[in-house]
Amino acid sequence: MASDNALTLAAALSSGTVVLDGGMSNQLEAAGHDLGDALWSARLLEDRPEAIVEAHLAYYEAGADVAITASYQATFDGFARRGIPHERVAGLLALSVGSAREAARRAHAKGATRPLWVAASVGPYGAMLADGSEYRGRYGLSVAELERFHRPRLEVLAAAAPDVLALETVPDADEARALLRGIRGLGVPAWLSYSVAGDRTRAGQPLEEAFALAAEADEVIAVGVNCCAPEDVDAAVATASRVTGKPVVVYPNSGEAWDATARSWTGASTFASEQVVGWERAGARLIGGCCRVGPEAITGITSALRAT
Repeated sequence: MASDNALTLAAALSSGTVVLDGGMSNQLEAAGHDLGDALWSARLLEDRPEAIVEAHLAYYEAGADVAITASYQATFDGFARRGIPHERVAGLLALSVGSAREAARRAHAKGATRPLWVAASVGPYGAMLADGSEYRGRYGLSVAELERFHRPRLEVLAAAAPDVLALETVPDADEARALLRGIRGLGVPAWLSYSVAGDRTRAGQPLEEAFALAAEADEVIAVGVNCCAPEDVDAAVATASRVTGKPVVVYPNSGEAWDATARSWTGASTFASEQVVGWERAGARLIGGCCRVGPEAITGITSALRAT
């Protein structure tokens, strides 16, 4: 199902700031769904697709303009381990886009009048491994091997006609190269978003070099960071804007830390909605939250941005 928005997301970014949603997994867990599984929220595409629609709707109703699909951890390889055949996986990937579209339709039916966009999530190779390696990168694979892994999923998601592909939580500039190769010729714009630690990717590359990869990629309409500490955002926004000249996308975690062994979050939240005003002034045009950032925080982000 294609978007019925007259305004493209790229055009919207040229004239203002767009609000992203928050964490899919925490919203599903808040609704009582068990995500203690290697497929994480993607499992519900097979088991409880209506739950995915409801989670997207909660964020649209909270003020988000863009829903990021539940395909972050949805891969042909990951589902194959459950015995799910290739054709069914392709259908589930398409369903992830369709579920967000359905949520937008319901939001409009309930009175929302603004454009509502859908971003098809493309998580890193490490997300499929479900061992925390998406926070490290350096998988031991070549750029060509990573491109071969990503391209089939990119093709299926692009065919489902999202408004944008969200190449997100990328820990390694080499994987970014593979993803940027993989989106060529698909006819769908993309944003590229790294997971970072300080002024470097999780794999240790300087952000200046990592962001520069997207500077000349015509398909990329925004570049930035996600799934990082809020404290890492300010410098990253400034660097991404300066290096690429493109709108910047930012959606950090709450500030808590993920323990991959215990599969749980630790520490305290440091995310404050008021921070987004400074990010916007520095060049951020796609702003939201990632893990542990829920609808209430998205409402706070929307209010803070509207007050500027």
